[in-house]
Amino acid sequence: MKICTIILARGGSKSLLKKNIIDFCGKPLIAWTIEDCQQGEAGHVYVSSDSGEILEVSTRYGAIPIDRPFSISGDNATSESGWLHALNLIEEKEGTPDWILAPQVTSPLRTADDIRRGIETALSKDYDSLFSCSIAEDLFFWKKQSNGLGSVNYDWRNRKRRQDFDKQYIENGSFYLFRPQVLRENNNRFGGKIGIVEMEFWKMFEIDSQEDLRMCTALMKEFLLDRKIK
Repeated sequence: MKICTIILARGGSKSLLKKNIIDFCGKPLIAWTIEDCQQGEAGHVYVSSDSGEILEVSTRYGAIPIDRPFSISGDNATSESGWLHALNLIEEKEGTPDWILAPQVTSPLRTADDIRRGIETALSKDYDSLFSCSIAEDLFFWKKQSNGLGSVNYDWRNRKRRQDFDKQYIENGSFYLFRPQVLRENNNRFGGKIGIVEMEFWKMFEIDSQEDLRMCTALMKEFLLDRKIK
């Protein structure tokens, strides 16, 4: 089975300047994702970006650069458009892969083991697409309604014990796996039979602000840094 990795990393970031290559625990943020995919045996690792600086950093860490056109790099551009553009170029060089791994740069708390488990799940089960997730425990959602607040994922009038709730999964965005035909036919990362790859709850946090950066730095140092730098 042939797998390739496509990492999307736009240059523009309004909330955190140069977010994708900001220093995170001693390395550019994108380096952690590249290395996780390399160590997780996720095939050739491509980085698609409209930023020459991001592509230079990514190349330095062993990724293959793809120039992403500005027409699909704006705030309104979808991830799917970036993946499709990269896939077309990859197919010209090495044919169509069986699976695409699509990790998120701003989720550095994953490990190569998480990537490896995702690939093993994809290859061992009859799935067409998968997503990384965390188990939602004691998360009860509410939303504003015309007549006030209303509960979303449970009935507040008949509140059950925690152990009586069905398992609920949070799509944590850390990475996705999908077959190329799913992406092409649906213009969507999901399609066919959908599977999950469970990760620890604290791995779901991502970096989109200065506060996120501080929190994820603390989590990395507490749980992962010693293991990742060996």
